[in-house]
Amino acid sequence: MDTIVVVRLSVFIGALCFFMALETVAPARVRVLPRLSRWWTNLSLSALGSLISVLMAPVLAVSVAAAAAVNGWGLLNFIALDPWAEGALAVILLDFAVWAQHVTFHYVPWLWRLHRVHHTDRDLDATSGVRFHPVEIAVSLLWKAVFILVLGPSVLAVIVFEILLNATAIFTHSNIALPQRLDRAMRRVFVTPDMHRIHHSVRRPETNSNFGFNLSIWDHIFRTYRKKAQGELTIGLSNYQTDRPARLLYSLWLPFMRSKR
Repeated sequence: MDTIVVVRLSVFIGALCFFMALETVAPARVRVLPRLSRWWTNLSLSALGSLISVLMAPVLAVSVAAAAAVNGWGLLNFIALDPWAEGALAVILLDFAVWAQHVTFHYVPWLWRLHRVHHTDRDLDATSGVRFHPVEIAVSLLWKAVFILVLGPSVLAVIVFEILLNATAIFTHSNIALPQRLDRAMRRVFVTPDMHRIHHSVRRPETNSNFGFNLSIWDHIFRTYRKKAQGELTIGLSNYQTDRPARLLYSLWLPFMRSKR
């Protein structure tokens, strides 16, 4: 388990540092707010989320997958598949679970109150990929735990998925621009920064599109894919176009404030 933690943490820190450095040298968009205050708040929220994960260790994805394997729980434990095929299928289905969770967080009011902390960031960069309210992290852990109990993926598949989810969340939120040909080709299967940037638009139809973090296929299948924004793209939520979301205490208290959707 210690090795798993080291590998995940190494990939996470490596991806975060790499994309933070890349977008500092060649950003795709001009920043609206000073980066240091935003980085402090976003990384502090990530640290608090990590603390929540430690406290909820028994329901972490890997722990639940191990329990499911020992007890034979989950659909994949009743299906005879090649280990590689089973692992690939599990990673794809876990990605769908996260996509479905994301959609749910947008349409269930009390979940949206938590998730809007992520969307109030007025700039989008690598640190936005880890900007989630600690209570949202707790709910997400429970969501994945239930799905893993039902699915029964292998521990290895869950580890691979968790590493991919962390790295791709940082990549898709990063303030970089891929060459247009590469971006168009990748979007057929994977989420790109330009694609996910539309999801962070202040326009509600655009906010409720492009929900994927890693695979874009779910947005294509369920017709939530949006190719481009209408007009100039403004990041954040229309009710929060100030510097307040860049403050840690404000962001922590935000879900408990009254606000129009």
